[in-house]
Amino acid sequence: MRFVKYGFILLFVLATPPMRSLLESIMVTHMHMQMMLLFGVGILIAPLFQYRLNIGLDTWNASGYPGMVLCLLIISYWMLPRTMDESLELWWVELFKFISLPFLAGMMFRDSWPKLNMLSQMMVMIFCTILFGILGYLYIFAETNLCNNYVTSDQLAVGWAFMFLTVTLILYMLLVLFTDQSQYYES
Repeated sequence: MRFVKYGFILLFVLATPPMRSLLESIMVTHMHMQMMLLFGVGILIAPLFQYRLNIGLDTWNASGYPGMVLCLLIISYWMLPRTMDESLELWWVELFKFISLPFLAGMMFRDSWPKLNMLSQMMVMIFCTILFGILGYLYIFAETNLCNNYVTSDQLAVGWAFMFLTVTLILYMLLVLFTDQSQYYES
């Protein structure tokens, strides 16, 4: 359970005003560091809510599909330029970011991913690959500034980071597809 402690420490550090202003000052660190670290906090603290506090999601998320859909919807919502602008301008949207990414998206991912079969996991990765590719294309080739709080060079950096994630996910899926993965699992 020490990972739960690390998760809460990380959440506290990310919520401090100096860290928030540091990570939110550059668009790449806002989207690809702060938001993904908040998602990781949810993955770390999920066992506390699942096992220790007996908040069972077995009746609602028995197959893993409802939780994964919720997780993907929240992640897709926070990748939009308008929501990033609103999180910088409105305090309640930023509060929603600090609640939704760890406690809904990260915890739902931790609960849902093992319940999905291999085909469903690949479909989630294909969805993320397509989403990141479209967002990368949007951020790179948009003729106007999509986020009012950031300059165009920040927007280009986010677009290229999305393209890097897209290529990385494609390479990972090819690796899984063309290698024998049974050597890594007992059954």
